[in-house]
Amino acid sequence: MPEENKAFEEIEKHRREIDELDRQIVELLNKRAGHSLVIRGLKPEARMGLFDAKREEEILTKVASYNAGPLYNENLREIYTTILKVMKETPSV
Repeated sequence: MPEENKAFEEIEKHRREIDELDRQIVELLNKRAGHSLVIRGLKPEARMGLFDAKREEEILTKVASYNAGPLYNENLREIYTTILKVMKETPSV
């Protein structure tokens, strides 16, 4: 029984850490969205199109360069492709 309790306590500790990381991720995603919205507002003045496939590929390449695992680069590409899609769909405030 004590081993089960120790494992349960360890699981709960990791879950608390995950909860805190999730809070930080949400905060960072919202900060990122704020910068994206500012850029979107500036693009017409800079005579830039709203969609820039080259910039998106640069972002995906940079993200892969930051990766030390255990996620695979393909996993990060999938996550960031979704993030970029959501950022494009976020209405301007």
